Amino acid sequence: MRYFLTLAYHGNAFMGWQKQPDSISVQETLEKSIETLLQQPTAITGCGRTDTGVHARYYVAHFDAEQPLPERFLIGLNAVLPPSIAVFSVHLMHTDAHARYDAYERSYRYYISLHKDPFRTETAWFYPQHKKLDINRMQALAELLPNYKAFYPFCKSYSGVTHYNCAMKSAEWRLNPSEYTLEFEITANRFLRGMVRLIVGASIQVGIGQIPLEAVVEALETQKPLEKRLSVPPEGLFLTDVKYPYNLD
Repeated sequence: MRYFLTLAYHGNAFMGWQKQPDSISVQETLEKSIETLLQQPTAITGCGRTDTGVHARYYVAHFDAEQPLPERFLIGLNAVLPPSIAVFSVHLMHTDAHARYDAYERSYRYYISLHKDPFRTETAWFYPQHKKLDINRMQALAELLPNYKAFYPFCKSYSGVTHYNCAMKSAEWRLNPSEYTLEFEITANRFLRGMVRLIVGASIQVGIGQIPLEAVVEALETQKPLEKRLSVPPEGLFLTDVKYPYNLD
C-alpha cells in the first residue's frame, strides 16, 4: 500500500533532504520515525532534494506499507518526530503514484531581510548593502529566465545531471514592505542543484552593478558559467509548493 505524506521542515537542523553517511537528514529522520511506529524498515522517496540548511514549507514524500496504517498514525508520527519536522497529512494512493516523478511543477521562494532581525537569522538572509540594489534590474533578469530552456550557468559544478533543461514558468522579484523583505519567487517543472541560490546571487550582482545584465544573457545564450558566480546562503530559501495531477488537499 502506497502512502503520500505532505510535510514541512526547518532545514537548519539537517544536512539536506537526502540521507548522508555521517550526518542527519530529513529523509533518514522520517524513515526512523515511521519505522518506530510500524515496527518495520521503511524507505521514503521525496519529491526532490534540498541542500543543507534549505527549508520546505510544503514537501511531498511517499512510502510503502504492508498493512493499513494505524488509525492514529499521523498523530503518532508527529509525536516522535523532532520539532523541526511537521507532517500535515497522509494519503493512501494508487501503487504507481510517485512523489518525485509525478510532480510536474515546483516553486521556491528566497527571502532577503532588509534589516538586521535576530528572529530571522535562520529563515532569511540579511544583506547589509540592500539599499544599493536596483530592483528593476533584478526584475529584468527574472523576466528573461522563462525565455530559456537550458540553465547550465545556474547549476553547481559536478552535479551529475544528464541535461540542464528546465521548463521555467515564472520568476519574479517583489518588495514586501510590511515584512521588511525582498522576495524572489520562481516556478518550474524541475530545478538543478543550487539553481535558485545561483540565480538569486546573479540578481544581486546585477542589482548592485557588479555585472551587467548582458553578461547573464550571454551566459544563457552560450550555456557557459558566469565569470564570477555568487551562491547566496541557504537559510533564505524555501520550497513552497509542489503540484501533481491529483489532489493532495
